[in-house]
Amino acid sequence: MGSLTCFIPVIVVFVLRLLLLSTREVDALGTEVNVGVLDHVLGGYAFESYIRHNKTGFLYKIRLPSNLSSIRANTVRFRCGSLHRYGTQVKEFHLAIGVEVQPCVERVLIVSQNLGDIWSSLYYEDYNVPGYQLVSPILGLLAYDATFLNSTSPSQVKISSGSKPITIDFSNLTKINDPSIRPFCACFDFDGNVNVTEQVSNNICASTRHGHFGLLVEASLLQPPGKVSEWKIIVGSAVGGILGAFLLGLLVVALLVKVKRKAQMVEMERRAYEEEALQISMVGHVRAPTAAGTRTTPIIEHEYIPPP
Repeated sequence: MGSLTCFIPVIVVFVLRLLLLSTREVDALGTEVNVGVLDHVLGGYAFESYIRHNKTGFLYKIRLPSNLSSIRANTVRFRCGSLHRYGTQVKEFHLAIGVEVQPCVERVLIVSQNLGDIWSSLYYEDYNVPGYQLVSPILGLLAYDATFLNSTSPSQVKISSGSKPITIDFSNLTKINDPSIRPFCACFDFDGNVNVTEQVSNNICASTRHGHFGLLVEASLLQPPGKVSEWKIIVGSAVGGILGAFLLGLLVVALLVKVKRKAQMVEMERRAYEEEALQISMVGHVRAPTAAGTRTTPIIEHEYIPPP
């Protein structure tokens, strides 16, 4: 009985975790997704996925439910002072030496997000960015106070760069294959605004603090998928029509030549039959063709008188 009593708190905690998990799933499946709620949900899963004996400075994948399976999220824990002295690389984010955490708690849990195509489009629709089109998944960098990992309400902290900015590498994530098109960097602020800036290098963006980032291209530079310009349709139709008419003409000419040759052969056979017709004679009760006599008239030899 005593051993069963020891397991009661564990069972209660397990049930509460299941209830909390199902509640977040319902919120995440809502038709109107609030970006703040999504960050809170992912932060909660980051704390649940992080086991106390996980090593500091090692990257771990966050376990997400099926309704959030298109999102790729990772987490890593640091001491605030160590992060400031050495910096770090968290997936596509590079935090240079001198990065600051405010407030500088004992331990900080950094969460990187790749929202994928589905959640990136929903996230992007919450912001008003006229004239631009998103050409990469949205990447997020957030940080939480990890002093107490068993906290049910993660407290978010701020990350800001030191002398060197935080860089975000979109090299393997951009959907633009045309090297002549250079996307812009977009920083999606927590207040609902979007800051559009130039890239610092090819597919590399920079920021002075944490947040959500993506690549934008002017909509006028992109041709919608599957849509062809009108002049291409006109030219293609004209060329196709001319080619079709040419092939049809060749077919008609070939048929006419064949018919003419057949008629000529019939005529030649008819004329040959008429010009070389044999005489028909009765041989008994049978009508049979007979040839006219062509033999030379014989001469009797004994009546031949030689010349004197």
